[in-house]
Amino acid sequence: QVQLVESGGGMVQAGGSLRLSCAASGRIVSYGSMGWYRQAPGKEREFVARITSSYYTYYADSVKGRFTISGDNAKNTVYLQMNSLKPEDTAIYYCVNGPFWGQGTQVTVSS
Repeated sequence: QVQLVESGGGMVQAGGSLRLSCAASGRIVSYGSMGWYRQAPGKEREFVARITSSYYTYYADSVKGRFTISGDNAKNTVYLQMNSLKPEDTAIYYCVNGPFWGQGTQVTVSS
């Protein structure tokens, strides 16, 4: 079992920044990588970013150059630094590890 707890969401104006954190507990080593997904109102859940246990990173085209995923294996924590935020980034952001999902944290970007 893996428990994932996100934090850091909130409301920000367009162009602003937020940093999300995901604290993991349990057998996270078994799944090799952690990532972030998001779901906007009325839309499908979509991939945002992923980091492997070797710190390789992958991003959705829509966030490349603006978002940075990083991790601290010693703390079992993954971060998502979000810069130059746009109203279309408004969504609930979920931390994912294997089949396990966090409860989500709301990010709202106003124009």
